[in-house]
Amino acid sequence: MTSEQATVDTPLKKLVGEKTAKALAGHLDLHTAGDLLYHVPRRYDERGEHTDIRSLDVGEQVTVLAQVQRTAVRPMRQRRGNLLEVTVGDGSGGTLTLTFFGNQAWRERDLRPGRWGLFAGKVTEFRGKRQLNGPEYVLLGSGGEGEAAASEEVEEFAGALIPVYPAAAAVPTWVIARCVRVVLDTVTPPDDPLPATVRATRNLVGLDTALREIHRPSSKEALYRARRRLKWDEAFAVQLTLVQRKHRSAARPARPRPAAPGGLLDAFDARLPYELTGGQRDVGAEIAADLATAHPMHRLLQGEVGSGKTVVALRAMLQVVDAGGQAALLAPTEVLAAQHHRGILDLLGPLGRAGELDAAEHATRVELVTGSLGAAARRRALGEVRSGAAGIVLGTHALLYEGVDFADLGLVVVDEQHRFGVEQRDALRAKADQPPHVLVMTATPIPRTVAMTVYGDLEVSTLSQLPRGRSPIASHVVPAAEKPAFLDRAWRRLREEVAAGHQAYVVCPRIGDGAQAEEEAPREDDTGRRPPLAVTEVAPLLAEGPLHGLRIGVLHGRLPADEKDAVMRSFAGGDLDVLVATTVVEVGVDVPNATVMIVLDADRFGVSQLHQLRGRVGRGAAPGLCLLVSEATEGGPARERLDAVASTTDGFKLAELDLEQRREGDVLGATQSGRRSHLRLLSLLRDADLIRDARAEAIALVEEDPELTRHPALAASVAALVDADRAEYLEKG
Repeated sequence: MTSEQATVDTPLKKLVGEKTAKALAGHLDLHTAGDLLYHVPRRYDERGEHTDIRSLDVGEQVTVLAQVQRTAVRPMRQRRGNLLEVTVGDGSGGTLTLTFFGNQAWRERDLRPGRWGLFAGKVTEFRGKRQLNGPEYVLLGSGGEGEAAASEEVEEFAGALIPVYPAAAAVPTWVIARCVRVVLDTVTPPDDPLPATVRATRNLVGLDTALREIHRPSSKEALYRARRRLKWDEAFAVQLTLVQRKHRSAARPARPRPAAPGGLLDAFDARLPYELTGGQRDVGAEIAADLATAHPMHRLLQGEVGSGKTVVALRAMLQVVDAGGQAALLAPTEVLAAQHHRGILDLLGPLGRAGELDAAEHATRVELVTGSLGAAARRRALGEVRSGAAGIVLGTHALLYEGVDFADLGLVVVDEQHRFGVEQRDALRAKADQPPHVLVMTATPIPRTVAMTVYGDLEVSTLSQLPRGRSPIASHVVPAAEKPAFLDRAWRRLREEVAAGHQAYVVCPRIGDGAQAEEEAPREDDTGRRPPLAVTEVAPLLAEGPLHGLRIGVLHGRLPADEKDAVMRSFAGGDLDVLVATTVVEVGVDVPNATVMIVLDADRFGVSQLHQLRGRVGRGAAPGLCLLVSEATEGGPARERLDAVASTTDGFKLAELDLEQRREGDVLGATQSGRRSHLRLLSLLRDADLIRDARAEAIALVEEDPELTRHPALAASVAALVDADRAEYLEKG
C-alpha cells in the first residue's frame, strides 16, 4: 500500500501483516493505524539509567531495561538438559535472574556480560530472588542469534529515549515499536483538527509532529511538547462535549418554581429546631434562584458526610411544592429510602401530614415507593402520586417502573448519584411533561478537576461546614497480622462503648454463603489470600467470642426489605448493641448513639468508601471512633492507603488520594461502556491548569459556533475521542 492510500483508518493487517495485526487486535484491542498511533508509550527508558528492579511486584508483567552482569549454566535435576541463569542489573544495585530451560548454548553466547537489553516477562520469586522465566528480550546493539528476528526493532532503540509500551506477553514492546515505525513511515499524516488560533494562543505543536515525537522523541523537550499537545486534545474534546451539553440544556424550557412567601418552606424554616449553617443558607439561595428560572436546573450538591445536604434538598423540594409541583428523591437502597422517609416526616411534622387530623394548614403528603410494598399499599401510594396529593415522593429504582405516574414532577433529587446507572436517572426525568429541575447529591468529595471534567455541565455547590453538635471522629489502623493483641483490644474497646450506653457497627466486605450482593466491594485478588470476611460468618463468631452477651443484629442487601427495615429500626431504637453489616450502611444511615465502627479487611475497600463508612459514627454528642482492621503489611500500598485515611478526616484530601490510586480514565465512563478509556495521557490531578485552559477555549468556541459547524474536522475529532456512549454518560452524569 502506498503512503497516499494509507490513512489513520487503514486496518493494521494491511500494514503490518495478518499475524501481527491479529495479535494486536486480540491482546491490545488495536485495529487501525490510528488505534496504534494513539497507543502511546507507558514510559521512556534511557540506557545507563536504572528501571529500579527492586520495586517490581511478584506476579507483575514487566519490561525492564537492564545490563547483563553474568551467566551460569548448570544441569537440571529433574530432567535432562541444562539450565541457563543470566543475572541482569539496572545500575541501582537491584538484580534480576533470567532463567532459560533446555540446551540453548546460543543464548549464552548472545547474552554476554556488559550487553544492554529490554527483557519482558512475569516476575516470580525463587528462594528469595526475583526472576523472569524464559523472558522475551531484545538486545540493544548489533549481532547475536537472539536478535536474528529483531534487527529492525533494534533501530528503534538507537536513540537516547527508549519507548516502553503497554504490552502483552504475546506482543512485547519492541514488536509494538516496530509496527509503530511502519505506520509512521507509510500513513499519510492526518489533518490537524485544532483551530490554528487555538494552537497559536496555547503554543501547541501540530498533531503530526506530536504523534511522531511521542513515539520517536528526538529530545526530552520535544517529548514534553508532544505529550502536552495530545493531553490538550483529550481535555479539549471532553470540555467541548460538556460545554455543548450545557449550552443545549440552557436552551430547553422548564417550568419556573419560584419561592412562595408564607408557604410550606417558610413554615418549615420557622419550626426547624436548629439554625442553618452559613453554607446551607448560601447553597439554598443558589438552588432557590435556579428553581425560579425558565430553564432546568442541573446542579451537583457535594458535601462531607453530615454536612446537612438532606435539609438543603428538602427545602428545595418544599419550594417546588409551594409552586404547585411535586418533588421525587431517588435513593440507592431501600434502607436509605426508608430512612429518608422517616427523617423527612420527623422534620416536617404536621407539615407532612396532609389529610390527617393534626395536619398544618399548608401541609403536603410524603409517600415512600419501594419494590417491597404490598399490593394494597402500593395502589394507595401510587394513587397519591398520580393525583398530586403527595408533594414529596421518596423511593428506590421502583420509582422508575411503568405505572408510577406524577401529576406534575418539577424536581428530581438523586441521592448518592454515583450509585445509579445513566438509564435509571434518565427514566425518572422522563416522567415529567417538561424537563424537571435536577439536583444530584454526593457525600463523596470530588476533586476540582474531576468536577470540571466529569460534571462540567453541572453547576457545583459545596457544603464544607459541619452543623453544630457533630463530634470528632478518631481513626486508627489495627494491624491484625503483626499485632493480634491490638485486635483483642479493639473488641474490648467496643464493649467499653456499649457499657457506656452507646452502640457500634462492625463492617465486612462480603455477605457470605458464596454469593456477593451489589453493595459489596471486595477488591479483586489473585494472590492466593483468603477470601474477604463475610457478615454471615463473622456475626456468629463474634456472638460466641469477643462480643458474647451483647445484642447483635445482621444487615445486608440480600435480606428481605421488611427484615432490613426491622433491623434498622431495632438498631436506631437502641434495641441492638452491635450491627454487623456490609456497606449497605455506607450512606445515609443516621444513628446518633453509634460511636464506634470496626471495619474488618479494611484494605479491601476504597479510600472514599472508608471515609463514607466512618461518617456513620460521631453523629451525636459523643466522639466517634473508627478502627480499620487489616492484615496488610506495613510499608505496602494497601497499608499506606489505610494510614492516609486514619490520618485525616478531610474528605477532599482523601478524594485526591483515591483519584491517584484509580485509573483516571474511568471518569469518562469506560467502566460503564466496557471499553478502553480514551484518557490515555491526561492526568486529572497533574494537569489541572491545562484542563482549566481547555475549558476556557471550549466556552469561547461554543459561544461563537455552538455545533462546531465551522470546524467539521474538530467535531469529528471530538466524536472519536468522546464517542456517543461516553457523551451520553457525561450528559446524564
